[in-house]
Amino acid sequence: MATATKGARRAATAATPWGVATLVEEATVPQRVGDKRFSVVVQLLDTPDGERLIRFAYTTDGSARRGPVTMRARDLERLRAALERAPLLAQALGSAIADPRAGEDP
Repeated sequence: MATATKGARRAATAATPWGVATLVEEATVPQRVGDKRFSVVVQLLDTPDGERLIRFAYTTDGSARRGPVTMRARDLERLRAALERAPLLAQALGSAIADPRAGEDP
């Protein structure tokens, strides 16, 4: 099940090339290949000077890991579902990724 979280009780932080940033929202898509279990996370971060960053990462134990993030096409639907519960992150990514039908005539 894909999940989304909003900034928790105590603001989580993330180290970035631009310095420490605060986690605003996160969408998580659990995945499995054989015996391997991991999750793709998409995070909306705020820097101290107010700049918004989006980080794509994967996690094997709850901590974001660097490296390439690869998703199967079918997992993108699960990401869209998680983004429905993370509106600020969806807005930062753009409405097209949050809803591929956005902008279509009814």
